[in-house]
Amino acid sequence: MKNTIKTRFGLFTMAFSLFLSTGCSDFLEESDPTNITAESYFKTAEHAETAIYSIYSSLRSVRGGSYGGSPWLMLEFATGLADSDLGQADNSNIIRNLTNTSDNGYGKAYWDSSYKGIANANLAIANIPEIAMDEAKKNRLMGEARFLRAYYYYNLVRIFGSVPLITDPIDLGSENLYASPETVENIYASIEEDLTLAEASGLPFNDTTGKVTLGAVKSLLSSVYLTMAGYPLQKGNEYYKKAADKAKEVIDSDEYSLFPSYADLHDPASNNIGENIFMVQYEAFVDPSDWQPLIIPYNMNISAYSAQTGAIYANQDFIKSYEVGDKRVEEKEFYYTTYTSKFDRNETVVLGGYFLYKHFDIVANLETASSDLNWDLIRYAEVLLIYAEAQNEISGPTIETEEALNKIRRRAELVEYSGLSKEQFREAVWKEKWHELSYENVTWFDMIRLRKALNVTTGNFEDFVGHKFAYGPTLTARELLFPIPTDELRNNENLVQNPGY
Repeated sequence: MKNTIKTRFGLFTMAFSLFLSTGCSDFLEESDPTNITAESYFKTAEHAETAIYSIYSSLRSVRGGSYGGSPWLMLEFATGLADSDLGQADNSNIIRNLTNTSDNGYGKAYWDSSYKGIANANLAIANIPEIAMDEAKKNRLMGEARFLRAYYYYNLVRIFGSVPLITDPIDLGSENLYASPETVENIYASIEEDLTLAEASGLPFNDTTGKVTLGAVKSLLSSVYLTMAGYPLQKGNEYYKKAADKAKEVIDSDEYSLFPSYADLHDPASNNIGENIFMVQYEAFVDPSDWQPLIIPYNMNISAYSAQTGAIYANQDFIKSYEVGDKRVEEKEFYYTTYTSKFDRNETVVLGGYFLYKHFDIVANLETASSDLNWDLIRYAEVLLIYAEAQNEISGPTIETEEALNKIRRRAELVEYSGLSKEQFREAVWKEKWHELSYENVTWFDMIRLRKALNVTTGNFEDFVGHKFAYGPTLTARELLFPIPTDELRNNENLVQNPGY
């Protein structure tokens, strides 16, 4: 089943993205009538499917990496909870040290890949309705396109704040080519509308192909509503209730469950099943995932990969913030501190840090140097914690919210919570999110919507502004957003740089 969407990504997205991209003026200005255009392309059901695959392809763009680092590291170093041995990765280092600038290539990668995905979604949404094809299938494809467009805008608005909101296809002659930023509230309204329409599009609740499902739509809606309840919109209880209700629909569906073992989280055999609600898709030797070299210690010779960069590992002070006895910090559960030498698998190498085992493809590192491990964008553990947090804000702790939280703690072999006050339960859920979803590009988004950060020394949460990282730098209001990329400001005079950059 895994080949269904993974292989088609490779076959279709390269050619299709060429004419969907708005950035190549030479190509767009060609007069050759054999060139593909939107008007000539969208004719058959197969064309509609190909268009949808092109939208998925942008999910991969921020996961790539090399000795220069990788864009996904941006959201981890901004938390103050990650360390690195990759000295030449300036984009990582200036974020980690809170000296980031608008020239950072990571931010540019998020901007470009998101708007490329949005452009492809806009073309699909505008043109697929005119294709003569099975209506139920058409509706499902439209649901996938709307979900993905919402996902890309959800990242953009949280990372950059007020950005252009483009929901129609554009070309070099479009009035909206140099769009002005839209208000954050209107961007969220568009996200909510897309997800609500996707929810009614007839998608299956769950499947193993890697495509968007109804479960993914409801899960993302629960996250969006939780964010809208907090900063910067502060819509409060109405949206906490919406978040709780959507998360509860996913829980009550019985379509998903926590894996019994943490090993399943990084086993390619578990891609798109169980706890994994929505993932970025990869296939070894065809289109492999490429973050393995980033999570391997620098030149310790433990892996079949030739590149071993030590680009990211857990801050030791963060590891100490876990409770005594937490299974997640036992060796080779979420983290690893030793591994065997690639020269002699009977020899143990001490690595000198807590590296990210939750993203570690064992077979790829031992043998093949090619990984088909997917990247989790939404997993069931997060949905349980969204429900627990949101419902607690409405009603205080209940039997159901305690059970949602305790499912996570039970797997970690920790004492279950009961009898906590609303305030105690709130921080218990936050802490569980920090520890359970660590290094999955979730924590920074939580810090921003809560305006809180975990003090890893005291174990308490404190205000975001003024929070001091364990290794020295102190957060200011500037770090509530990333800078608009320099190239975008030069290309579009209507854009406005975020404060402090």
